[in-house]
Amino acid sequence: MFEDRIQSEELRAKIVSADEAASLVKDGMVVGMSGFTRAGDAKLVPHAMAKRAKKHPFKISLLTGASLGHDTDKILSEAGVLARRMPFQVDTALRAAINRGEVMFIDEHLSEMVEQLRAHQLPPVNIAIIEAMMIHKDGSIVPTTSVGNSASFALGADKIIIELNTSINPDFEGIHDIYIPEARPNRKPVGVVKPDTRIGTTSIKVDKNKIAAIVISDVPDSPSLISPADDATNAIARHLTEFFLKEVDQGRMDMTLSPIQAGIGTIANAVLTGFVNSPFHNLQMYSEVLQDSTFELFDAGKLDFASASSITLSEACAARVFPNIGRYKDRLILRPQEISNYPEIIRRLGIIAINTALEADIYGNVNSTHVGGTHMMNGIGGSGDFARNAYISVFVTKSVAKGGKISSIVPMVAHVDHTEHDVDVLVTELGYADLRGLAPRERAPLIIEKCAHPDYHDILRDYFDRACKTVGGQTPHILEEAFSLHEKFKKTGSMLG
Repeated sequence: MFEDRIQSEELRAKIVSADEAASLVKDGMVVGMSGFTRAGDAKLVPHAMAKRAKKHPFKISLLTGASLGHDTDKILSEAGVLARRMPFQVDTALRAAINRGEVMFIDEHLSEMVEQLRAHQLPPVNIAIIEAMMIHKDGSIVPTTSVGNSASFALGADKIIIELNTSINPDFEGIHDIYIPEARPNRKPVGVVKPDTRIGTTSIKVDKNKIAAIVISDVPDSPSLISPADDATNAIARHLTEFFLKEVDQGRMDMTLSPIQAGIGTIANAVLTGFVNSPFHNLQMYSEVLQDSTFELFDAGKLDFASASSITLSEACAARVFPNIGRYKDRLILRPQEISNYPEIIRRLGIIAINTALEADIYGNVNSTHVGGTHMMNGIGGSGDFARNAYISVFVTKSVAKGGKISSIVPMVAHVDHTEHDVDVLVTELGYADLRGLAPRERAPLIIEKCAHPDYHDILRDYFDRACKTVGGQTPHILEEAFSLHEKFKKTGSMLG
C-alpha cells in the first residue's frame, strides 16, 4: 500500500488522479520532468496531459534529464503538446517532428542545462513532475531509478507534482546522493574525490508547501532497447582490451584501469560486457547510466563500485537485479546528472570515457548527433562533458552501416560534436587508432588503415593524397569534395556510388 510511503498525513490529502494533476499544467508553461534514459520518468501525468491536449490544445516547453520511456515523447509530440524540448531525446516520432521544424529542440551538454536555469539564462520551471518512491514527513522526495535533473527542477519550480511509484523496491532508498553545487562565482570545489565519495543527502529536500498533487503509480520503467552483442561489437571490445593492455604494459595504468564512463546504447554496453572476460579487475565506474553490463561486471567479480545518474536495464536484467537491489546497494550511487557529468570531477578522477560516434572523419573529428549533417538523431547527451575532460577519450563505431552502403569513416564529418582535440582513440570492429600526439597528417593514414572498412580504403586514401598534394595545409581538405561520400549516398543510396 502507498500509505507507508507518504509519511505526512497532510500530504496524503493531496493525492489526486493523473487527470486532476495534469490540469495544473497550463499553456505556455515550462515543465521540468524526471527521467533519464527511460529510467525514473513520470509515467501517468504526461499521458494525461496528452489526452487533455487533444480536447483542449496547449503547448509547453519540456525539460528533462535525458530521454523518457513509455512512448511519452511520442505521445506528447503527436498530441501537439511540445513547443520546445531539451536536452536529449531518442523517440522516432519526436525526432521526426524536430526535423520537420515543428518542435524546437535544444541539444545541450547534460551537465549544463540546470546551470543555465540557475543563472536565469533559461525561463524558470513552473511545474516539476517528479517520480518518487517515498515522501518523508518533511516533504523530502526520495527518487527512483534515476536522479537526472529532478532535484534542481523540484527546488526551482513554483509547484511540484509527484508520481509515487509503489513498484519500486524499498531497498532503493539510500542509494541516492543529492548534491547541488554552490552559487557562482565563488563556488567551492565539488568534493567527489573517488567514485564512492558521498557528499549529499539521500533525498531531495523541498518546501512541502510546493507539493501541489500526488499521483499513485505502480508502472515499472520501460526496459532498455539494447540489442544483443554481435561479431562487430565483440571485436570492438577485443580491440579496446588490446589497447588497455598496451597502456598497462607502458606503465600508464595498472590492471584496475581508471574509472570508466560509457555512453548509452548497444555498442557501449557490449564493450563493457566484453570486460567480463578480460584480465582487468577491481574496476570502478563513474558514468551517466548503468546498463546491463554494469551488473554483469558486478556478478563476475570484476567491478567494485559504480556511480551514475540512472539505472537503465533490459527486461531480463531488471527482473534479476531490481528485486535484489539490496545485494548491490553498498556498491552503487545515483547522483544528479550535473554531478555525474561534472567536468571538474571527470578531470580529477582521470576518467576513461567510451562514447559512440555516428561517423568520424580522417582527422578524428566526430559527429554524434546529425544524420547527413542536417537531421537530428538523439542529441549529444553527456558525451561532450566526458570527452573534453577525460584522461582518455575513446569513440567507438562500426566501420559501416546499412550493409556497407554508409562508411562511418569519411573525409569530413557533416556535423562536428567532438573536435579532433577531444578524441584520443577511435575504434571500429577492424582495429583502433591511437591518435594521441599525432598531427592531422599523421592521423589520417592511421585512421584509414586501422578503422575504415576495406571497401572505402582506396576512396579515402585517394582523397587524402590529393588533398595533401593540391591544397596542403595543416589539415588538408579539398572543400569541393569533402562531402562527396554524403552526396553519393543522397543521390544513389550508397556512398560507393
